[in-house]
Amino acid sequence: MRALESLPLIRSAKGVEVLTLPHGQTVRLHRPPGQDGPAPALLWIHGGGYVIGKPVQCDGLCRRFSTMLGITVAAPSYRLAPEHPYPAALEDLYAALRWLASLPAVDASRIAIGGESAGGGLAAAFAFMVRDRGEFTPVLQLLSYPMLDDRTTANPAVAHSHRLWNERSNRFGWASYLGDADPAVAVPARREDLAGLPAAWIGVGTADLFHEEDVAYAERLEKAGVPCHLEVVPGAFHGFDHIAARASVSRAYFDSQREALRKALC
Repeated sequence: MRALESLPLIRSAKGVEVLTLPHGQTVRLHRPPGQDGPAPALLWIHGGGYVIGKPVQCDGLCRRFSTMLGITVAAPSYRLAPEHPYPAALEDLYAALRWLASLPAVDASRIAIGGESAGGGLAAAFAFMVRDRGEFTPVLQLLSYPMLDDRTTANPAVAHSHRLWNERSNRFGWASYLGDADPAVAVPARREDLAGLPAAWIGVGTADLFHEEDVAYAERLEKAGVPCHLEVVPGAFHGFDHIAARASVSRAYFDSQREALRKALC
């Protein structure tokens, strides 16, 4: 899969700034047209099961968020497992957030964090890190079919084949990411204290391997006093909004994300 990623299969969006931070991490920066003064921002985290993926794969989505909402969107790279297990990716994201918040064109008081699949799982884990360090206060965590719980494939209720991301891939991804880390700390769904996290938007399809874990996490956030909008798409599989981008359910899914960002940021 990593070898395939080196092929020019994904077209880069026009007007994207590709920057390299001092420690070598790259960031794809999408700025809104005609920006005047500090604007809200979104830190968007790509998916790939914690083991593959690049920020360029999210260019289209990031560009739409930036253009339609008038916000700056930064999509950083991060170190991948298994070579770099937890918490390497989170530390990379923290460095990217600190850099984003320092930009003159960004209003540091209006920054959201988000991602899809493993990127959504990282965004959820990152929300804990940011809360515990107390340096920043994101206004929203936007979690698109997030990978939140390493215990999912042990549940007989979900032990059947799924499109695009299946049980075998899930076990490999989690084992690679966790390494020797304590799951009680590294896995968002295993964290006990959810109080004080940013408000959340969680979206997932009913045919997604992550459906049950995502719904359960949304319910736990609400019980902890964290406002959470849960968007469940009947019959949708993992990554449906990219594979069938023109379908009405995919357009509605994007519109719900955009509206959540608009309310939180603008």
